Amino acid sequence: MTDKMNELGFEKLTGEQLLALDLNVFRKIGQEWMLVTAGSENGWNTMTASWGFAGVMWGKNVISTVIRPQRYTKEFIDKNEYFSICFFDEKYKNALAFCGGHSGRDCDKAKETGLVPVFIDGSTVFEQASLVFICKKLYAQPMRKDCFIDKSCDEQWCSGGDYHVQYIGEIVAAYAFRGKK
Repeated sequence: MTDKMNELGFEKLTGEQLLALDLNVFRKIGQEWMLVTAGSENGWNTMTASWGFAGVMWGKNVISTVIRPQRYTKEFIDKNEYFSICFFDEKYKNALAFCGGHSGRDCDKAKETGLVPVFIDGSTVFEQASLVFICKKLYAQPMRKDCFIDKSCDEQWCSGGDYHVQYIGEIVAAYAFRGKK
């Protein structure tokens, strides 16, 4: 499937290129946001996330994201081995806002935003992305009230009792857009 990504102007990154990325994850995740997506041609969903982590765990390059139980995307992540993380240029911020504010149960997010899904490496990514990580699920853990040491985080972010599930995925493939959009 790398050929499809090459046709779209993406370069598959080697391990060395991945390590050399000049990537500010605080800005990318927290301010620019990302799409977390799972599924295939037979069914998929995506959601916008601004919470997550990137680093090294168990000797592997990983991304961690958290998803509330009621999110439609969680169903797809739970039933698939892989999920993707896609980052976009600023001009796609409205599309990401739409994907974060609407459920795929109720609308076709690709049709509504103009984002074009691409099915590769066991997951779904988007043609308009600037950086793509394909992640193999390694770990999933529901967050629990009794694990909060700083109780103000629980009170501010989880007052409804709908605790996120944390997913840690190994980055098994990475693609950077090198063409012109």
